[in-house]
Amino acid sequence: MKNLFHAGKFLAMDMASTIFFLGFYALTKNVLLAVALGMALGVGQIAWEFARKRPIDTMQWLSLFLVVATGTATALTRDPRFVMIKPSVIYAVVGIVMLKPGWMNRYLPERAMEIVPDVGVVFGYIWSGLMFFSAGLNLVLALRLPLSAYAGFMASYAIASKLGLFLAQYAVMRLIGGRRFRAGTAASDALPVAA
Repeated sequence: MKNLFHAGKFLAMDMASTIFFLGFYALTKNVLLAVALGMALGVGQIAWEFARKRPIDTMQWLSLFLVVATGTATALTRDPRFVMIKPSVIYAVVGIVMLKPGWMNRYLPERAMEIVPDVGVVFGYIWSGLMFFSAGLNLVLALRLPLSAYAGFMASYAIASKLGLFLAQYAVMRLIGGRRFRAGTAASDALPVAA
């Protein structure tokens, strides 16, 4: 499961400029400065990867494009909703990627892959559903709530929803895995011993 947290780190990195924008705007109420600093952070993340001679992932490029596009639209119109909508696009793209059957298996420990790989596939789809739900919720709230209310709710929701699903997945997989393991052990104990 630590690998799943590792994957979540990348999603957080992709959304860092938006989170930074929202936080800075909430503190200063200066849209242009918040946009400029959010865009600088997005460009800085890519520059840091280049400096370290690391490959730039597709999601990082998409995130940079969205940061620049939504930041520019926000700066020109002085309407922060453009930046507020960016997480919806990222959530939707991640949700689409998560529709691939078995994507989660690479994040499961070897023991879980032996006993509950099918449950991992099901939770992969559940995670995808959460991403699509989050995309829709973010879009609705970005268009309807004032920035301060939106920022507070989405920051809490983003953490609580992912942590809640992670804990539920862990509990369900442990429960099902434990039952299957005990059933397998009981079945092997019942087999006759060859003479």
